[in-house]
Parts: sequence; C-alpha cells; structure tokens
Amino acid sequence: MTQRDAVFPANRHALYEAHGYSAAIRSGDLLFVSGQVGSRADGTPEPDFAAQVRRAFSNLEATLAAAGCSFDDIVDVTTFHTNPENQFETIMMVKNEIFPRPPYPNWTAVGVNWLAGFDFEIKVIARIPDRESRRNGSDQSG
Repeated sequence: MTQRDAVFPANRHALYEAHGYSAAIRSGDLLFVSGQVGSRADGTPEPDFAAQVRRAFSNLEATLAAAGCSFDDIVDVTTFHTNPENQFETIMMVKNEIFPRPPYPNWTAVGVNWLAGFDFEIKVIARIPDRESRRNGSDQSG
C-alpha cells in the first residue's frame, strides 16, 4: 500500500489548524493539494478579488514547493468561483500569467454559492518530479 504523507508550506496558515486538514497529501509520485484560497497568514480573506486570486495562487505555489513541485508539475486543476460570470476576466488574467503557454493542465471551473467567506478556491493534482529531474532542472517524462 502506498504511504500517505502530509505536506505543509513553510509558513503554514491558521486555516489548516482551525479546520483540521492537510495542505497536501503526497501519495507515490502524486501530490493532491487541498483547496487553496486567498487567505492571509491569519486565515482571513484578502478583501480585493484580484489580490485574493493572486494570494490563492501564491498559497498554492508555497504548498507545491514544500513537496518539491512547481506550477509546471500540475496536471489537473479544479477552481471554485462564487460569481463566475463577473470573476472570469480577472481569473483568466492571473491564470494566463501562471500558465502562459502550452501544455496547459486540465482545468475544471465550478460555480458555487459559498466558500467560507472567500470568492475563489483552487485545488490541484501534481506529479512530483523524481530527484534526478529536479537535479537536472528538467522533466524526464515524455
């Protein structure tokens, strides 16, 4: 049976402790990242929507880094939006900065009516690069 290992970013924020969940779980060569929101270190939402989306990606980046991953290792994305029609343009602007060129990860966007005070959440699955790939700075898979 594959071992499950909890992964937390260096500056673990209050939500993980308050709600009893792991930032990510490493299982084999996959990393399953819990939904990341645009929370400040104390767990409160970033009030400006664009800043909240950027902070969600920043929190995601910190969690990926804690497992030796980067945005390039993401294979599947699910995002949750409280007002997709009005938020789409802002989200696409940030998304295009993070993923500027193909190959893009799979992406599913879901409209929801509640995110515990937040307006955007992103969860991903990433492939953890092997040590040789990290050392060489490249992905050996094809």
